[in-house]
Amino acid sequence: MSNQFPSRRPVVMGFGGAVATSQPLAAQAGLRILMEGGNAADAAVATAAVLNVVEPMSTGMGGDAFALIYWAKDRRVYALNASGRAPYAATLEEMQRRGLSEMPLRGILPVTVPGAAAGWADTVARFGRLGLDRVLQPAIDYAEGGFPVSAGIARSWQASEALLREDSAAAATYLPNGRAPRAGERRCSPDLARSLRLLAEGGADAFYHGPIARAIVATSERYDGLLTLQDLADHTSTWVEPIHTDYRGYRVYECPPNGQGIAALIALNILEGYDLRAMGYQAADAMHLKMEAVKLGMTAAGQFVADPEQAAVPVAGLLSRAYADERRSRITLERAIQHPDGGMPPTSPDTVYLTVVDGEGNAVSFINSLYMGFGSGIVAEGTGIALQNRGNLFALDAAHPNCIAPHKRPYHTIIPCMVTGDGNLAICYGVMGGFMQPQGHVQVLCNIVDHGMDPQQALDAPRFFYQKENAYHIEAGLPEELYASLRARGHDLTFGTSGFGGGQVIMVHPESGALLCGSEPRNDGCAVAF
Repeated sequence: MSNQFPSRRPVVMGFGGAVATSQPLAAQAGLRILMEGGNAADAAVATAAVLNVVEPMSTGMGGDAFALIYWAKDRRVYALNASGRAPYAATLEEMQRRGLSEMPLRGILPVTVPGAAAGWADTVARFGRLGLDRVLQPAIDYAEGGFPVSAGIARSWQASEALLREDSAAAATYLPNGRAPRAGERRCSPDLARSLRLLAEGGADAFYHGPIARAIVATSERYDGLLTLQDLADHTSTWVEPIHTDYRGYRVYECPPNGQGIAALIALNILEGYDLRAMGYQAADAMHLKMEAVKLGMTAAGQFVADPEQAAVPVAGLLSRAYADERRSRITLERAIQHPDGGMPPTSPDTVYLTVVDGEGNAVSFINSLYMGFGSGIVAEGTGIALQNRGNLFALDAAHPNCIAPHKRPYHTIIPCMVTGDGNLAICYGVMGGFMQPQGHVQVLCNIVDHGMDPQQALDAPRFFYQKENAYHIEAGLPEELYASLRARGHDLTFGTSGFGGGQVIMVHPESGALLCGSEPRNDGCAVAF
């Protein structure tokens, strides 16, 4: 592999199994599950549950999850949609009656039914080996016994203090001393520990039909929200067929809409028509083409992605070669597209992503999120569970396919990714961070496949983040003449140091079968293997 972007971190390697995620304690919990006889599904849920405890602003049982699972025995990729739906009472007319022209960002109205708890239980039930009680034990141990708050998480926690003070249960749960914990302090979560125990002992029913459901509904009623016990009781995860495209001899899988993974596949289909490898990673032409392809993929997703159970989403058409050819025809090397189709909602970086591969060749690409930091800012009293604000992504336009409606899933930003070659697992990876996610999928994959980078180099390399029209946030670290060339073509560049997502990669060595792991340097990322 070429060393076209130098890395200060080595690739982590192992044969027996590997975990990579955004927090070392969570990664080690997943690895312990593997070493104690669990498989990739067990370890993925164990890791996600520990992240709920140690990174509570980003993820948890009050949020949603998606998974792609490669099962070595049948060489097949499975997709799990564990996202929740709007309340039955959440109609466009109700939002208009409340004087809203767009969905609020925080508070009770953007709270949708949490899907993660069912997703954890369903993943373990279908593919796991150890059982939910064993898999959740590491998270329960950290919630009861405490954990040291890491520096990056402490900063994010502190940034949310004002929000948490607006809800008494949130303040009592997450500001126990009147402030956010500082780096290195011990943090215990007794309410969350009890909720995790209920889930471990009673499965998903304990969440959606028991005291947790009643606490969520009571909290909703206290704030004049719309959630009812029926909304919780009727929730189900959905096993769906993953969508895919072929890129340079690899098959790239994403979850279908209501997720935005299709944006990455559209962009890859466009880039398939260019020889990026010959151009080189630091070539302005290569960067320009990636930026244009991502722009077209993201604007298409903004136009068309919605809940396919309630709106027609033209997936086959968007993934067709004819559509890619038409989109590609709009691109020139000389000038950026001035008025791309569609529009983009606002962005958020608060999500967790994890990837697990076990020694049998099974892999889980798993993502779990509250959307914004601490989600709605509301905690269901007595549970320790922060409720997501995913409903903010609904449109309040009757003509838009993503318009809010009863029992409807919103446009979803969180997306896992999986790559196979000749039917065998090749790369299990993802990049968390709101609307950065499909953009990160494209850039990291191109770094590996087109530019010959190893997993850690692919994550370390500077990224761009499309905003709207021709506006991009971009990271420094590349030659100044590259940035000057992009500006000359009409790209509006703003340099920044945050908002570029957090990626995790496990790649299978094509000859030895060794697991090659990289983890995000922009946060507390950690890859571990044995």
